[in-house]
Amino acid sequence: MNASLPEEAGLTARSLIEGLKGQPAVLALSIANAGLLIFMFFALRGAASSRELIIQRVLDNSNQIHTILQQRSVSCPDTGNFKLQSAEPPPP
Repeated sequence: MNASLPEEAGLTARSLIEGLKGQPAVLALSIANAGLLIFMFFALRGAASSRELIIQRVLDNSNQIHTILQQRSVSCPDTGNFKLQSAEPPPP
């Protein structure tokens, strides 16, 4: 009879622990490594979601500033009437 996946995982974990009973330092470090990996995963996931929220706020603020500046801007001068100062005759 085949055992289910959780039962197989449990048997594998038990056999690993049984095999490392003679080496308690290796067992402790393996468990600490697994705990550190889990902690880093959740910490980085939280940091990424926080960073995403901050970036979204910055983009929203940039869009709002852009809209305000467009509403307050003066229209561009007509380019057909544009002359350089050097093209005008000097005053008498």
